[in-house]
Amino acid sequence: MDTTQVFSAVSSLAALQWLVLIVAPKWKVTQWLIRFAVVPLLLAIVYSIYITGFFGIQGGGFGSIQEVRILFSNDNLLLAGWAHYLAFDLLIGFSIIKSAQDKSVSHWLVIPCLLLTFMFGPCGYLLYQMIQKIKSQR
Repeated sequence: MDTTQVFSAVSSLAALQWLVLIVAPKWKVTQWLIRFAVVPLLLAIVYSIYITGFFGIQGGGFGSIQEVRILFSNDNLLLAGWAHYLAFDLLIGFSIIKSAQDKSVSHWLVIPCLLLTFMFGPCGYLLYQMIQKIKSQR
């Protein structure tokens, strides 16, 4: 599989996981996927495979924005970075779902948080923290 196909596959897999988080958070299958972090684990495997190219990139690294730009100019490392984002955003989504269910936060309030986390990671987490703080003060 080339990087374009893998990109499409991991993006579709993550989108499907987000869909079940949003539409059916209490479904047994969704709860199982969350409990065992199946999709983030699969994304971690993809990440681990594609990050191996990091060591061969001349001038690339994490010490400056220019070094990071060099890393992401390589499709294998760009795909690794994408899998990294997808996995960690999902883990944040799982955390939001678990917390909301434990604290009886309405899923209608959680949906915008999940959508934001899916699209803009930390923004969704921030929104959920604000909702949770407001709810706990009541």
